[in-house]
Amino acid sequence: MSGVYARRSRGVRRAAVLAVTSALAMAGLLATSPTAQAAPPTPVSATTARSYLSQLTVSAEGSSTGYSRDLFPHWITQSGACNTREVVLKRDGTNVVQDSSCAATSGRWFSPYDGATWSAASDVDIDHIVPLAEAWRSGANSWTTSKRQQFANDLTRPQLIAVTDNVNQSKGDQDPAEWLPPVTSYRCMYARMWVHTKYYWNLKVDSAEKSALQSILNGC
Repeated sequence: MSGVYARRSRGVRRAAVLAVTSALAMAGLLATSPTAQAAPPTPVSATTARSYLSQLTVSAEGSSTGYSRDLFPHWITQSGACNTREVVLKRDGTNVVQDSSCAATSGRWFSPYDGATWSAASDVDIDHIVPLAEAWRSGANSWTTSKRQQFANDLTRPQLIAVTDNVNQSKGDQDPAEWLPPVTSYRCMYARMWVHTKYYWNLKVDSAEKSALQSILNGC
């Protein structure tokens, strides 16, 4: 009974933390953590992102027919025993300790999407800024599996970031016309990351997506 009670209490506490941080984020009252800030590669500036966006092909979003996450092999080994997820957890966390298999055993992770900080790697997802299914519908359906693997494990562009798992799951495969980070002050950064990634990988945008990105970037 004590184990069940402990798990239930942990779940209640975690839900409460998410509710409070989400409310603060929406109100613009949540301060950025000074000690555990996610740090993917810096995206292009807002000015450059606006230029990139104007050059992207605008087209109605394609079909999801045939899509499978298995067509975007991840997480691949990057170095030694470490795969892409583990590399991003180390990169985006603070005081991250990994065991001999490269699994994170301790550390702190700040999620810029919602302003929450976590001390367990299991509470953190690695988000593809441009989701795999969105990429498929935007042109990746015609790529080779090798190219899709490179995209899904891209550590050079600002395409991967450690964030709160529940928030990542609420995003799903939605584009910026459908979903944006709850922390409004992060939306400019998010739009820059999105456009940088789509431009590099030569992916299309639909009209609603482009309008949403233009609106955000114009306010940066």
